[in-house]
Amino acid sequence: MNQELKSGSGPARKLLQSGIIFSAACFLTGLGNFAFQAIIGRLLKEHGEYGLANSTFVFMGLLGLPLAIATTAVTHYIARFNFSGDDARLQGLLGGCRKFLFRLTIAGSALTVVLIKPLSDFFNFPRTGLMFIALACVLAGLWGAFATALCQGMAWFKRLALIGLLGVCLRLAFGGFIVMKYPATETAVLATGVALLSNLVLLFWKKDLSRPSQAISPWNREFVQFLIVAAACVGGGYCFTQGDMLVAKRFFSNTELDAYSCAERLAAALPIVVAPLLTVLFTHRSGQRHGDALREQLKLLALYTVGLICGAISLFVLRNFCVKLIFGRPAPEAAAMIAQLAMTMVFVGLLQALAMWALASRWLKIALLYGGLGLAYWITLLCLGKSPEDLLRVMPVTAGIAFGAVFLIWLVAMRGHKTETLKFDAASLDG
Repeated sequence: MNQELKSGSGPARKLLQSGIIFSAACFLTGLGNFAFQAIIGRLLKEHGEYGLANSTFVFMGLLGLPLAIATTAVTHYIARFNFSGDDARLQGLLGGCRKFLFRLTIAGSALTVVLIKPLSDFFNFPRTGLMFIALACVLAGLWGAFATALCQGMAWFKRLALIGLLGVCLRLAFGGFIVMKYPATETAVLATGVALLSNLVLLFWKKDLSRPSQAISPWNREFVQFLIVAAACVGGGYCFTQGDMLVAKRFFSNTELDAYSCAERLAAALPIVVAPLLTVLFTHRSGQRHGDALREQLKLLALYTVGLICGAISLFVLRNFCVKLIFGRPAPEAAAMIAQLAMTMVFVGLLQALAMWALASRWLKIALLYGGLGLAYWITLLCLGKSPEDLLRVMPVTAGIAFGAVFLIWLVAMRGHKTETLKFDAASLDG
């Protein structure tokens, strides 16, 4: 049984502690990724390929969506039994999930090979060599996600933080050297692939992940239902957080794409920086939903919201400075885009928090709504965002409307859940 959340003064208190520690480590990882953006921004902008590099990173995320969906579903079920105290069933479920993820990783790799050509053509990605390197990195990422899904479900946040820090160090060391020597999108993408080698650290904990046990298949009606909803939720999250970069790649010129990419990456970092809090929240809420656990989860949600808003304000105030750090010189055209993008990302980050809460709580209708709104958001951007001005005008309005719709329904669900929690606590006292 996992001791990281079981020891000390109880799981509820450990939740907040784990969230803060994990977030602090991931903040350092985020600073390393910002430094990598500064490296490629200064070296690739001169060649008109900075925007292309970031668009390729986002495109790789699109190809990796199938395993991201499975990771979310598996994390939920592992966490559920991890917190239940049923160690025998937990180990059996781990064995069953390993088989499921292994087969899905093979299927996802084959699907990626089939789809990469038509999708790259649709979004106007040039050069076959670039797509070949992207394909290799996506495949490596799929196998890395196979292992980290099991770790997240076991709430090994400190180990995941270590992997993240090691990965960004590899990305900086290799990327700083090779991109400086060969300034091209291919080398920047290759540096991201090298960073995935950090997942090999998981071999040190192989015994913890593969204890002898009778594998229990996770497949039942409930799991299939949750997997479908997780697909909607994760897909919607991708549309909200990264879909605009692919829209920009399809319609913008190289100069426009470079400026937009700089502003977008800075704004997109806002929900990413506080995302570890959501990771902890999702894992913990998947297993516990009442009493002290609920109160600590609401505190974590409030901390996430405050961090997101404070980050947006800070980015707006320091927008010229941040853009200059990336490009090495002022870029007013990029700085001017940050206000609208930061506002959009606040709405998107809050939407993501509500969706993850709903998914962990199994409020499946809210999660499905989030997925549908994400797809509608992306289609709207594809139809109306054919220039930077049009895209920036549409994004905050549509994201704000989507947040308002989900928030109202979430409030109604929370009111019903609090009533249920009071009855649960009363029953516990009577018992």
